[in-house]
Amino acid sequence: MPETSTTHRTPAGRCPWCGTDPLYVAYHDHEWGVPERDGRALWEKLTLDGFQAGLSWLTILRKRENFRRAFAGFDPEVIGRWGEPEVNRLLADKGIVRHRGKIEATIGNARAWLEIEAREGFASFIWDRVDGEPIVNHFRDMAEVPAETELSRRLSRDLRARGFRFVGPTIVYAFLQAVGVVNDHLVSCPRHAELAGARASA
Repeated sequence: MPETSTTHRTPAGRCPWCGTDPLYVAYHDHEWGVPERDGRALWEKLTLDGFQAGLSWLTILRKRENFRRAFAGFDPEVIGRWGEPEVNRLLADKGIVRHRGKIEATIGNARAWLEIEAREGFASFIWDRVDGEPIVNHFRDMAEVPAETELSRRLSRDLRARGFRFVGPTIVYAFLQAVGVVNDHLVSCPRHAELAGARASA
């Protein structure tokens, strides 16, 4: 889950972590927790969650368009062919997070993604773990929301077994929340019922 803002007052009703920053509020209201079923979009979000490790999600969100430009629109077929020249180029790009390990992991993860996509489809690889339907939690307070679960630990192990890096269980759980595999909007947040209702009527 994105970190809770400590510098802004929480907008009434929304999950407290988005504060009042317009970019963060828009992300909360329109993206976070919405079921994503496109394999490439899922991979982009997992990649960005890996870059977030040790940083705030708002930092990554502010740099997201720079990441998309620098990483060829997160096209795994392009990124999977990259090598040291591209790593050095990215290390010089001030618009992104310049971390060699994360950059190299992204290139390796692109190759791993291509293998999964060819074999079974990356979206299926993710969504089959919940039989295609989001898990809807009913947390009333941020303190109740876990940092990881058995699902995220299992998926983390499976991703690493397929060659992925920077996919620890905490990163994976943040990913599952963001892409709607898990609905962790607090029950007091309007988005909780909206997303649960959207799935029920789909």
